[in-house]
Amino acid sequence: MKKKLLIISALLALAVAICSGAAFASEDLETVATADVNAFSVNCHSAYLSDYATGAELFSQNADSRHEIASMVKIMTANLVFDAIEAGKIGLDDTVTVSEYASSMGGSQMFLDAHEKYKVDDLIKGVIVASANDAAVALAETVSGSAEGFVAEMNDKAAELGMTNTKFANPTGLPSENEQYSTARDVNTMTRELIGHEKYHDYSDIWTEEFTHPSGRVTTLTNTNKLIRSYQGCIGGKTGFTDSAKFCVSACAERNGIKTVATVIGADDSKSRFAEACKLFNYTFANFRNQTVCKKGEKIDRSVVVERSRVKTMTPVAATDASILIKQGDEVKIEYEMPDKVKAPISKGDVIGKIKITHEGKVYYFDLVSDSDVPRATIWDIIKDLAGKW
Repeated sequence: MKKKLLIISALLALAVAICSGAAFASEDLETVATADVNAFSVNCHSAYLSDYATGAELFSQNADSRHEIASMVKIMTANLVFDAIEAGKIGLDDTVTVSEYASSMGGSQMFLDAHEKYKVDDLIKGVIVASANDAAVALAETVSGSAEGFVAEMNDKAAELGMTNTKFANPTGLPSENEQYSTARDVNTMTRELIGHEKYHDYSDIWTEEFTHPSGRVTTLTNTNKLIRSYQGCIGGKTGFTDSAKFCVSACAERNGIKTVATVIGADDSKSRFAEACKLFNYTFANFRNQTVCKKGEKIDRSVVVERSRVKTMTPVAATDASILIKQGDEVKIEYEMPDKVKAPISKGDVIGKIKITHEGKVYYFDLVSDSDVPRATIWDIIKDLAGKW
């Protein structure tokens, strides 16, 4: 009996140890919910938390402090690759001949063979899943002709997105003799951009996969973003680590219609970066709610007069979900900015007005559009209209 009790005690101790090791994935929501955001802090160099839909700041800590971000640089690399695919510049089934330079990359890699041909689809998988430096450079050379040309495009894209405290020196995030840095706010911005690429989600939730090279050699690709398995609702993200950048992660999670992006830079160890990201996610889900005025494609309760058309009035619809994330108990002011009259012809999708949502001094605008074509009245329409009035 005593021996049996000892075995049970040992098993219980093992269970507790396992649960403790995964503690970062199950942060106590009640503890976070009652925390005052002014006293709330994250154990890392800098952090930023945003509403995915609007980019509104939910929490920040040293958010504009410049810092190395290691492999999180590949968030921008992936953005440019998906941009190129969507523009028709490259295709997923296109083949890429890997250069000596690309295959020579150190650090995380999928061990590409120089001079061999690989599909763009497989190289993207290497970047998104395994943070492969060799695949990142091979894709950069494919999109822009050279890694240097690609870096110039990365910096142009950063400027376009309003990332004012970011400078890229390579497509990988490996240490460089040239200056390379970003901030928690800027990384959060490019993460939101990446999450917006529909094709990205074909790769982001892959946990592990056996990849067969043209030679028949097999490499195991394992996702560096452990949150996709350990945090309910995580839909993607990117990690990073170098001695100077320390441990970093930027990820997106969604629960009950609330989607948020958390960025952590400069944590002391791998477990801490994931724990702090979970803390930020949990803070959002416990303390915020969606304030939705109307859904995409939904008509509002106001109409506008249409001139020069058989259609006398029209009711616009929301071009996107008109929704913002606000704290529990907060109120918003809702206004509609529309003209009294519009003139035909009107095409489906034409902007007719705006929904204006004001919250805590910040203003958010959402387009109102026509949900159908409204042609200009013909001469016969006018004659019929006049005849009907006699």
